[in-house]
Amino acid sequence: MTADDREPVVLYEVKDRKAYLTLNRPDRLNAIDARMPGELAAAVRRAGTDPEVHVIVLQGAGRSFCSGYDLKVYAEAGQGTQTPGQSDGAWDPIQDFAQMKQFTDDYFSLWRSLKPTIAKVQGHAVAGGSDIALSCDIVIMAEDARIGYMPSRVWGCPTTAMWVYRLGAERAKRMLLTGDTIDGRTAAEWGLVLEAVPADDLDAQVEALADRMAGVPVNQLAMQKLMINQAYDNMGLHGTQILATLFDGITRHSPEGRWFQEFAATHGFHEAVKWRDTGRWIPDGGGPIPTADDLAKD
Repeated sequence: MTADDREPVVLYEVKDRKAYLTLNRPDRLNAIDARMPGELAAAVRRAGTDPEVHVIVLQGAGRSFCSGYDLKVYAEAGQGTQTPGQSDGAWDPIQDFAQMKQFTDDYFSLWRSLKPTIAKVQGHAVAGGSDIALSCDIVIMAEDARIGYMPSRVWGCPTTAMWVYRLGAERAKRMLLTGDTIDGRTAAEWGLVLEAVPADDLDAQVEALADRMAGVPVNQLAMQKLMINQAYDNMGLHGTQILATLFDGITRHSPEGRWFQEFAATHGFHEAVKWRDTGRWIPDGGGPIPTADDLAKD
């Protein structure tokens, strides 16, 4: 076990009736590793059983909230990589589902917690990082921060499915049928997040809201939150998440998903993501991997 393996990837601190949960991989822009979902859920449970805590604030260390799953190693390894649900090169969709559903449930502990959760987003909350942020009850972003789910273009489906529940069908489609990102200002205007503020004011704005909530008795907070969440459950939230999580596994093993992984194995994950996220053609059914000359084209 290395020193990095011993370092918590989610830090926990309590102050003034607020629990601060900090995603703690700043050198990787808080990209999600295998430990982060479980540590996050454990921290939420810890705050939930602490009578001194009324509100949970989730934040990211360094310059970004969360850049999504740390998939560089998986993607660049190419065929036979031990991605979720794979063993000896064979993909088991139910094993994949079980692992990814556990991650989804870990993130959604923020939503299911009886205590309110606030996400403080600077830099990026993208791909799997958007799943984490949108699992919180309230999201406050810096105006220049970015949020989006770029893997909807290839190699991913947002397992928490919160885009449609926050945005409605048309704007959710606008985001997930393009894989675009939007800044905090647009996210607030569309109702994806509560508000966007200048980056220098982000800490103060989150603190002011958390302090306001922290003055309310815990039982009152729990009852109001349960009542609101029940409305979403009645709209089929859990069933939608099951479907989204199944689809997430399929996207990584479809012909297009295998093409993307082979692209990453050939040219590196950075180049594969660049190709995907700048809107270049992703061939139906896979196809030849772009050459170095193709990468050099505008």
